[in-house]
Amino acid sequence: MFRFCFIMQPTPFTFGGEAFTALPSGALWWEGASVLVVADLHLGKSQRIARRGGALLPPYDSAETLTRLTADIDQTAPTTVISLGDGFDDMTAAGELGEAADVLRDLTARTDWLWVAGNHDPEPISLGGRSVDEIALGGIAFRHIGGGAGPEISGHYHPKAALSLRHRRLVSPCFAMSDTRLVMPAYGTYTGGLSVLDPAIQGLFDTPAKVILTRAPGHTIPVERLCA
Repeated sequence: MFRFCFIMQPTPFTFGGEAFTALPSGALWWEGASVLVVADLHLGKSQRIARRGGALLPPYDSAETLTRLTADIDQTAPTTVISLGDGFDDMTAAGELGEAADVLRDLTARTDWLWVAGNHDPEPISLGGRSVDEIALGGIAFRHIGGGAGPEISGHYHPKAALSLRHRRLVSPCFAMSDTRLVMPAYGTYTGGLSVLDPAIQGLFDTPAKVILTRAPGHTIPVERLCA
């Protein structure tokens, strides 16, 4: 019988023959390689929505996302940070960050920062770090959209999962994984999510999948235990 806590603890697991830790923030820590991985920061999302005539959201999402990321970097002290694509909501947003741009430049200067190209930000980034289409480390591929040769770690889909508890239904961003593929949750503050049961995500997995929720609990859960 599962026991649930509602503040996720860092959750260790093995993928691709390497030891990783899923962090409550949605970041992934690979201590053996000193690599911190984040996906789908979508910095500048509120500005992009306003620019295109959408809802006027409070423009604090970039600062909040970078505050959490700064805390993760302070805690883990990585040598390398990999941003798995869609670091920005579009390329114009990269020039509209205001004071958040200074925070980002400081972070990219502290580490070997790799910007993996995403569908929202396919062009090189000018705020520090290096831009790559994808990268392989320790036999594991890091790319924005999954579906290539594995083992691979990717983003793009913003997976979330629903779990029925005794007195409530818990919906949480999640890490979704099989033996050869790991899809990261979106790290950005204003990012939405796609159910891990959606065919677009399930179609990536050729073996039974499991999830780690960022909100609870601190262990892996077979997909069969999730609800729609």
